[in-house]
Amino acid sequence: MIRQVRLQDAAQIAAIYNGYVNETTVTFELDPVSDTDMRERIRKIAAHYPYLVYEQENRIIGYCYVHGWKEKAAYSHTAETTVYLHPSFKRQGIGSALMKALIEACAKQGYHTLIACITEGNGESIALHEKLGFKQASHFHEVGCKFGRWLGVVDYELTL
Repeated sequence: MIRQVRLQDAAQIAAIYNGYVNETTVTFELDPVSDTDMRERIRKIAAHYPYLVYEQENRIIGYCYVHGWKEKAAYSHTAETTVYLHPSFKRQGIGSALMKALIEACAKQGYHTLIACITEGNGESIALHEKLGFKQASHFHEVGCKFGRWLGVVDYELTL
């Protein structure tokens, strides 16, 4: 079931996210996020933007949201997407379902463009976004360093 996030989801969301923080270059965050910090992040984001979770048998197995892309007022109809799944639930259509619901929510709220910033080499995320109609818009080389490796990012965009 896809639903709006709740503050009490913070611990489960932090657990999913911290797996990516600790084990992958998918996020450029270097330190795990506490449940309290995640709760505060959720509170701030969900107050202004769509933030969805995929729940199965009272367990959060994935989540997605958008947040502001840039601060200047002219960018107010553009948002950056984020999507994470529990690793055991990849390749089951959950990421697509979450993102489709997020895209629909963003369109209803008047967003014009969505941006996905993806670590280069993250083929799963690139494939998901391309399947949903996102097109590559940029490629930045060696803009982040994690696990002793310089990493680039590719931006994908979708005009709603």
